[in-house]
Amino acid sequence: MLNRSALLLRYKAPAVQWINDADPAPSGRAITAEEVNRDRTVYLVSDEVSASPTKVRQWVKANWRNLFESELEAWYTAPSLWPKRTLKRFDEWFEVECHSMMIDTLGTPIVDDEAAE
Repeated sequence: MLNRSALLLRYKAPAVQWINDADPAPSGRAITAEEVNRDRTVYLVSDEVSASPTKVRQWVKANWRNLFESELEAWYTAPSLWPKRTLKRFDEWFEVECHSMMIDTLGTPIVDDEAAE
């Protein structure tokens, strides 16, 4: 068991709309919410954060800008395509999920891929 909790962002309809509007696919086929939410980034947070919805919200309020920019950058690295970022828009675009139970099933050392480079 890891001494971390997992925080994930589930994209809501306005975020999916932005993805499709910011850089439309040449095929004209729009990406769906199901596709966007299929493989999400996991943000590790302390166990204390996951202790209650109030603590999760406090953490999100302190870190929303970094989360928002990380998600935007995953889609489009050009900030010129990014919308104005506010906590209100963050809340409109993402549902926050926090999972307090993380079990390492491999039993091998956890390695930071970026540190290994």
